[in-house]
Amino acid sequence: MTGIGGDVQALLAGDLPAVAVGPGCVRRDLPAARGARAWIVEMAPGSEWPHVDEHPTGEDVYVLEGEMIEGERRFPAGTWLHFLPGSSHRPRTETGLRLLGFNPVEWGDG
Repeated sequence: MTGIGGDVQALLAGDLPAVAVGPGCVRRDLPAARGARAWIVEMAPGSEWPHVDEHPTGEDVYVLEGEMIEGERRFPAGTWLHFLPGSSHRPRTETGLRLLGFNPVEWGDG
């Protein structure tokens, strides 16, 4: 096994600033490679994302804990969701939720 060469950032998610997005919804922005945006979202039990989330460049999310509900579909922990460019959604949760998300951004936007 070899060691890590060059610089690396190691962060604890709980140490990152929590940005309030709406009632019961917070986002913690993560450092990411150029051209990408990454974050962790935490939603309290019974909360709903405060607006329709639109994805002009697409979005990928991995449900870490809890359950995400989209319309009538339920996605438990361990689910990977791939939203195509131009898609939109408004997640909610009954149990609480923690997810890891990524999306491509235009150069200079992230």
